[in-house]
Amino acid sequence: MAIVSGGGSGLGRATALELAALGARVVVCGRRLEPLEETAAAGKDGRIEARACDIREEDQVEALVDSVLERHGQIDLLVNNAGGQYLTPAEDITPKGFRTVIRLNVEGTWLMTHTVATRAMIPDSRGGKIVNVTLSPHHGLPGMAHSSAARAAVENLTRVLSIEWSRFGIRLTAVAPGPFATETFMTKYPKPVVEGVAATVPLQRMGTEEEFAWLVAYVASPAGDYLSGTVLTLDGARDNWFGAWPPRGLVGDEGKPLAEERRPKE
Repeated sequence: MAIVSGGGSGLGRATALELAALGARVVVCGRRLEPLEETAAAGKDGRIEARACDIREEDQVEALVDSVLERHGQIDLLVNNAGGQYLTPAEDITPKGFRTVIRLNVEGTWLMTHTVATRAMIPDSRGGKIVNVTLSPHHGLPGMAHSSAARAAVENLTRVLSIEWSRFGIRLTAVAPGPFATETFMTKYPKPVVEGVAATVPLQRMGTEEEFAWLVAYVASPAGDYLSGTVLTLDGARDNWFGAWPPRGLVGDEGKPLAEERRPKE
């Protein structure tokens, strides 16, 4: 039994559909019920259920977890995919805007994680798995200072809890996606950003929603049973190098990267 927050679109929807296709029962949650119901309708054999829940509100999170336990008896996997940010220079971020992003990404992830762990996974001797969605690149994303701070906090929370809760058989992993061609990114971000982002990725393309979902499914499978306390970066090597290789203008006549001239051997 899996819960996927933010399952009404994008990476969350793709993850829910993949898990359901592999035989899991999945509850998708989010603030708006309509897109969640669309995800549920697209799921295989009625394996996906939609539940409205604002992950920032403690009473709503507790009600969600209790209802899942009442209906299914257990929670084996939690995917903390819900989150949000907006593109803006750091000097233009208001205190309210900063708090909003921190509360959604950090506090919301904490509430979901703590509630699922204490009400389901810790009482259940089998433990479970928690996947936290963060962000690449890890050296900071200009234009998203609030989200860069929030996602770094979630990654360290993942590391700490993987130690503390290992005695309960709970494994926590963070997945840090880079640029992905989700509907939100393709339609809501400025056109120059959308058109230029692939050029900042060494693989020269954006990721697909299915590629993200496949990685989460791997972590959730028995193949990921020894995986805990780490961050899996899924970004086409963007975290390692900002742009194509070789860089434009730094190639020789044959298209090879420029190299240092060495003295010929005598």
